[in-house]
Amino acid sequence: MPSERPPSEVPRSAVPLLLQLLRQPARGAALTLAEWDLLLRQAASARLEASLHGLLDEHGVAGAIPAQARRHLDWAGVHAERHANAVRFEVAQIGAALAATGVPLILLKGGAYAMARLPAARGRLFSDIDILVPKDQLAQVEAALMLHGWTTVAQDAYDQRYYRTWMHELPPMKHARRASVIDVHHAILPETARLRPDPARLRAAAVALAPQGKAAPGQAHVHVLAPADMVLHSAVHLFYDGEFDHGLRDLLDLHRLLTSLGATPGFWEALPARAAELELGRPLFYALRYCARMLHTPVPASALAAARPAGPGAPLLALMDSLFLRALLPNHPSCADRWSAGARFLLYIRGNWLRMPPILLTRHLFHKAFISPSKD
Repeated sequence: MPSERPPSEVPRSAVPLLLQLLRQPARGAALTLAEWDLLLRQAASARLEASLHGLLDEHGVAGAIPAQARRHLDWAGVHAERHANAVRFEVAQIGAALAATGVPLILLKGGAYAMARLPAARGRLFSDIDILVPKDQLAQVEAALMLHGWTTVAQDAYDQRYYRTWMHELPPMKHARRASVIDVHHAILPETARLRPDPARLRAAAVALAPQGKAAPGQAHVHVLAPADMVLHSAVHLFYDGEFDHGLRDLLDLHRLLTSLGATPGFWEALPARAAELELGRPLFYALRYCARMLHTPVPASALAAARPAGPGAPLLALMDSLFLRALLPNHPSCADRWSAGARFLLYIRGNWLRMPPILLTRHLFHKAFISPSKD
């Protein structure tokens, strides 16, 4: 389990089973074995098996599901726990590497959720650890990481230029022995993007975490973005990207961040104001809209109203609804209709359009389509 056999006995619903379970985990106790088969295949395609395991445990449903499904989810849970331990180890190694530079270790996305022990980290799997450093200290940070075993992955001259000239990060760095990957960012959007939120403001508001376990001598404190900035970065990452293979996982990140951080007094008032300050009102509008519509995130009406002026006009919003409400579903045949592939393709073009001016985008797509493959 799951099998490749189409679950013909499961009635097709307008709302995919996985979405129903993310909204109401208690529903898992009433599913048939065939429905579990379909659910696990949807979860695998969205890379949410371990998250589903944690969610069912959290709501006390785990003991009521079929043994076959339970064994599958238990394995996903074990894998997630090992992953979390590996992340904590790698963060300590990165901290030790940066200690001599004096550059603060600011974690982004999955690594930040894990080290801050946020609900968004529960069962979340990711392939690299993202850090944010000042642009004028990139060379210093890269050299320090190389001394500790990480080397750049992109060897192609075009890829090197692509990252170092136009993007908001160095080429990915992979550890020679452990194969762990670090993405070193100096901003949260590319140099060529239309939006340019000031990374200095993000670094200045970053929050130091209490030490977890025994730190290496001289090891820098671990920092994460401030709560509102963490939500905004997650929104930018999802709604200004062009690839939605893991779109539902990233939307679930936002749902969990908003649900947990939203319990802090003043959070919902500060969030739209911070978005305006960083010129990120549009991605926040999309984040609140689609979290509320797809996952039933409890977003206060006042926050939705505060974000609305940054949203698109009615015709464009209708188009974006038709695209996002398809692309954010699991990339699985049971969740698709005839327009799903087209929606993902248009959002891929849109994501690149937002990140690069037209001439540069044309050159980049031409290179990736016709020149890079010929070198493989």
